[in-house]
Amino acid sequence: MNQLQAMRVFTRVVDVGSFSLAGKQLGISPAAVTRSVNMLEAHLNMRLLNRSTRSNSLTEAGKIYLDGCRTVIEKLDELDSELFRATRDPGGQLRIAAPAAFANTELTSALADYRLVNPRVEFEVVTFDTAIDLIEGGFDVSFTTDRHQIGANLISRPLMSVQHSLVAAPGWIHRNGAPASPDDLSELHLLASADHPKALELEMAGASYRINFRGPLSASHYCVARSAAIDGMGIALLPEPTVASDIASGKLVRVLESCSLTYPGSELRLVYSDRKYLSVKVRNFIDFVVKRYRTNCNSQSGQLIAAAA
Repeated sequence: MNQLQAMRVFTRVVDVGSFSLAGKQLGISPAAVTRSVNMLEAHLNMRLLNRSTRSNSLTEAGKIYLDGCRTVIEKLDELDSELFRATRDPGGQLRIAAPAAFANTELTSALADYRLVNPRVEFEVVTFDTAIDLIEGGFDVSFTTDRHQIGANLISRPLMSVQHSLVAAPGWIHRNGAPASPDDLSELHLLASADHPKALELEMAGASYRINFRGPLSASHYCVARSAAIDGMGIALLPEPTVASDIASGKLVRVLESCSLTYPGSELRLVYSDRKYLSVKVRNFIDFVVKRYRTNCNSQSGQLIAAAA
């Protein structure tokens, strides 16, 4: 027995006062209506309707059961309506994990653009500088770099290639002089973050160099290394989005611009759970992000990587 359908039939019979009229409105035969109510009564082991040739009336149990039926049907219809609306107008909270450097630069712009077309979605953003567990953290999606290991049960899609630059404060350059070649870096103060490799590989004029990171500061956060560079502590290797405004304002300047850097972990990725378990709001956000960076890839040659299918 389909109990929910039987509850709907029973409620309609009471509302219209007729088995035949209820059947006509529901698109089923009067016999099917009678059978449905009978099966419901058999399931409950009690009579719900007093039947006569002229009318039907509720028993005491029927009155109580009718109220319950109306509550269940109303809640279910509300749920169906809410789900129907959600598939066309995503809402609710999205939990997002992102590297601090990305969250402080490009992520907020993407979220603002997304909210323009999906105003019912709210965001909770958690930043990190070391690997984070998407599942244990309860995150819907995570932005991460290819340096971090990604679980086999997760989907990973490349978004963009992040350029890195060696930068220093003009005052530091004035006091110590600008390095003319990668060899000079071994004699200078390199500022490091926890995300840096142990050594920096560079190429200049066809020659390869490998420089170990050492200096007065090693921090767990890009922002600390950036602030230290601005304050004149040394040369820092930082993502371009993190220092773009500082370079534009003159707080920092690039050094060894003619060098080619080999730097692992510069590809930003979007990570999320197996797609068959995604909610509508998560799927909608993923599609938005992928489309955004695919478009940027077409308009900014060499800077972004088109998202994989």
